[in-house]
Amino acid sequence: MLPTPSFRTASAADIPSIVALVESAYRGDSGRRGWTTESDLLDGQRTDAADVAEAIARPDSRIMLLERDGRLLASCHVERMGEAAYFGMFAVDPTLQAGGLGRLLLGEAERVARSEWGCRLMEMTVIVQREELIAWYERRGYRRTGTYKPFPYGQERFGIPRRDDLRFELLVKQLAGVTA
Repeated sequence: MLPTPSFRTASAADIPSIVALVESAYRGDSGRRGWTTESDLLDGQRTDAADVAEAIARPDSRIMLLERDGRLLASCHVERMGEAAYFGMFAVDPTLQAGGLGRLLLGEAERVARSEWGCRLMEMTVIVQREELIAWYERRGYRRTGTYKPFPYGQERFGIPRRDDLRFELLVKQLAGVTA
């Protein structure tokens, strides 16, 4: 039986591992091993060391890691924005997807937002063409809002689009039992 994974907050020393995990989950052939890939929608990078470093350094922002025996299994970024927290940069090792690790890390991010920061909502944006991913979030209590944001075409730091109809939809979840 495998040891229980553990959570911790990322530090600057974790930046290369986080970038490698995020890129492996979303881009290129490695991402195709899991179900969360954006490889059919986007080429180029998903994140870089500067983006991850900024997220680690900002106040009311943290990158959360899920590890087992020192091995990085999953990561996410969560940031307090008033009464809501923003959830993003979510990645699970493609070889371990569909095993409950993502659900575990999402639950911990929601707990941090609710219990430590007193947030009433968790928000995220998802590319609308990612119907399977949106359905996964809906099964975890997120709802589609019908609020859309344009994809940042021409800004290659967010990826190189393979189609011209990409946009994001805002998903929201009420966080019960706010204690902070």
